[in-house]
Amino acid sequence: MRLKGLFGIFAILLLIILSLLTYVSAHSTPWLFYTVEGFIVITTLFLILFYRKIVKPLHTIGSGMELLREQDFSSRLSPVGEAEADRVVNVFNRMMEQLKNERLRLREQNNFLDLLINASPMGVIITTLDEEVSQLNPMALKMMGIKLEDTLGKKISDIDSALATELMTIPRGESVTLRLNDSNIYKCTRSSFIDHGFQHPFFLVESLTDEVMKAEKKAYEKVIRMIAHEVNNTTAGITSTLDTVEQALSEEENMEEICQVMRVCTDRCFSMSRFITRFADVVRIPDPHLSLVNLNDLVLSCKRFMEGMCLDKNITIHLECVELPMVKLDTALFEQVLVNIIKNAAESIECDGKITVRTSLPVSLEVVDNGKGISKEIEMKLFSPFFSTKPDGQGIGLIFIREILSRHGCTFSLRTYSDGLTRFRILFPHP
Repeated sequence: MRLKGLFGIFAILLLIILSLLTYVSAHSTPWLFYTVEGFIVITTLFLILFYRKIVKPLHTIGSGMELLREQDFSSRLSPVGEAEADRVVNVFNRMMEQLKNERLRLREQNNFLDLLINASPMGVIITTLDEEVSQLNPMALKMMGIKLEDTLGKKISDIDSALATELMTIPRGESVTLRLNDSNIYKCTRSSFIDHGFQHPFFLVESLTDEVMKAEKKAYEKVIRMIAHEVNNTTAGITSTLDTVEQALSEEENMEEICQVMRVCTDRCFSMSRFITRFADVVRIPDPHLSLVNLNDLVLSCKRFMEGMCLDKNITIHLECVELPMVKLDTALFEQVLVNIIKNAAESIECDGKITVRTSLPVSLEVVDNGKGISKEIEMKLFSPFFSTKPDGQGIGLIFIREILSRHGCTFSLRTYSDGLTRFRILFPHP
C-alpha cells in the first residue's frame, strides 16, 4: 500500500480516537473537554504539517521511482516547496535528463552502427553465446550465397555454405585467409565484443578475390607471354632447321631412319608450340558480347555435342530444365564453358556413370556427376592457376571457366556434397 494511503488510514484512526475522547470529555468536567479540543486542533495541525513535510515529498520521490522503473526518462518531478525534498527532486531531475541524453546518444550510435554494418563492404556475422547467428549484413549473405531467413537462429556449422563451414575452423582471436571452391578468396577474422558482461563472438569477412585474381592474372600473363615468345621463336628456328636438314638428307642413301627421327623432332616441336598456345589463349580471352539467349536451348545444344564422347564411356547425360526467362550472355564463350564443365565431369566419372544438367529459378545452371568426387584439400585449390589433378593436365581449364563466368557476373561453386555427388553450380545475375 502506498505511503499516502497509510497516512490517510492513520489520520482517520487518530481522528476517530480523538472524537471518542471528545464525546467522553463532554460528559465530564469542562476543563477536560477544552483540553481535548485543544489537543485535537494541535494534532490536526501536526498531521497537516507532517503530510507536507514528510508524506508529500516521499510520495513525489516514490513517483520518481515509478518513472525509473518504467524507464520514462522524459518526465520530471515538480518541486514540493521543501528545501531538503526539493534538493532531492533537483538531483533526480538532473539524473533523468542525463539518462535521457545517454539513451538518445546510444540509440543514435546503434542506428549509425547498424547503417555502417549494412553498408560495409565487409561481411559481418554476429552470433549468440550458443554460436547461433543473430545478425548478418547484406554482404555476408552475398558472400555465403544464402537468404536471411535460412540463417537466423541456426548455428554457423548448420548453414549450407562452404564459407560458413570454414569459418568454424578459425581459432578465436585469429585471422585466416581462405580460398574456397567458388574461386573466391577471403580474409576472415574471428573475434568477440562485450555485451552485458558477456563475450559475443563475431566474424569479419573481407573479400580479397579481385585483388588476388588481378595479381595472379598479371603474373601468369607476363610469364605466359614470355614463355610463349621464347618457345615459339625457338621451335620456329628448330623446325626450319630440321626441315632443311631432312630435305638434304633425304637425297642421300641409307638416311631414311635419320629422316624419320627428324620428322619426330619436328612433330614434337609443333606439339610444344600448340601446348604453349593453349596457355596463351587464356590470356587472350575476348570480352563477352552479350545478347539475350534461351539458356535451355544452349544447354540442349551442348548436350548433343558431348553425347558422342560420353556414350563411348557408357556415360549418360540427363537434362532437367524448367521454363526460364531469356538470359544475357555470350553464346560462343558460354558454350565453351559448358563443354569444359561436362568434359571435366565425364573425366571424373571415367566410365559407367551419369551426368545431370539442370536449370532452375532463380536463373541458375547445375551440372551434377557421380564421379570419384573432390577432396577438401583439392577443393580449395581448384581455381588456382596451373593447378591440376590430371597426370597430363595443364591447370588452365578451370581458369578459363573462372574468367568467363566472372566476366558474365555469375557466381559459381564446385564441390562434392555429403550425398557423394559433385555439383558445379552457376547462378546468373538478376537482369
